[in-house]
Amino acid sequence: MGQSAPWPVNETERLVAVRSILSLGSGPTPELASLSELAKGVFDMARAAIHIVDEDWLRIAHQAGIQVSECSRDISICTRVVLSNDVLVVPNLSAHPELRGFPYVEGGPKFRFYAGAPIELEPGLTVGAFCILDTSPRELKPTEVESLKRFAVLAGALLRLQKANFTMSLAERALRDAAMTDPLTGFYNRKALSGLVDSQMYAALQSNETFGALYLDMDGFKTINDTLGHGVGDRVLHEAACRIRDVIRAEDIAVRMGGDEFAVFIPRPAGSDVISKLAERLLEAFRQPFNIDGRLISAPLSIGGAIAPQSGQDCLSLLQSVDEALYQAKKDGRDRFVSRAI
Repeated sequence: MGQSAPWPVNETERLVAVRSILSLGSGPTPELASLSELAKGVFDMARAAIHIVDEDWLRIAHQAGIQVSECSRDISICTRVVLSNDVLVVPNLSAHPELRGFPYVEGGPKFRFYAGAPIELEPGLTVGAFCILDTSPRELKPTEVESLKRFAVLAGALLRLQKANFTMSLAERALRDAAMTDPLTGFYNRKALSGLVDSQMYAALQSNETFGALYLDMDGFKTINDTLGHGVGDRVLHEAACRIRDVIRAEDIAVRMGGDEFAVFIPRPAGSDVISKLAERLLEAFRQPFNIDGRLISAPLSIGGAIAPQSGQDCLSLLQSVDEALYQAKKDGRDRFVSRAI
């Protein structure tokens, strides 16, 4: 990993803990910011910071006072705190035989004092250090050392809380997605109309852009269920979803509206031809029979299409337009695409 110093025997577990923090990717919380600002004032230092040490770098969770850049962990004093899992106080950095040559000591901002206490995410897993620095040599009283340890404990607790909140948000998102997902096809279900489609359509229209929709109905599907059974019907629907997924774009939203009916929402299409061409590709894909255990089953599509804002300012009115277009496609002979105001 490129470090010149030995590392704890639990370095692998320690790095897993570090990555669980760095993966949050949400930046410093107000609580972490307040903690470092408070420490700077309490200790009357030029800088107070919460540092995380990964396999290569010292990462700054937050810093108050003098602002410095992240650096290699090989030239980070906090690395020594992580290694010893104990408080480190250096009254005069310029007099230290090893640290006096570090760039932030020898050059700007010319730090002279350092004190750091280990931050544990879990017992025994030191992920970084809570440190205070000054540009003049200093001494730290025993009571101040104890206070620094308490700041480190609070920093660890806040990091654990941030991690727990992030984990809970992921779990809530997974539950929400599961509630909006059709288990047979893997597409969204009707609940996604208000939870997902409405917001994307609103954002597009607010930006003076368009939002398209296609409504798909499989011709003759009821006969498949009635003559071959619902098991075969479910396999046809699963294969139908695969064909739809193969045709639509990554940014398009596929929804199983119920039974053999699907909707495809097209955010911000570059032009009306995007919707028409997509519909034609879907028609062509469904003109090929489904092969279920050697039995060829025909279930072509009828498709209605519309585009907002021409055909509606909200999801409900847009769906009404595509439903009317779908009805016309069926009336005109099925296996075809009919559009409204595209």
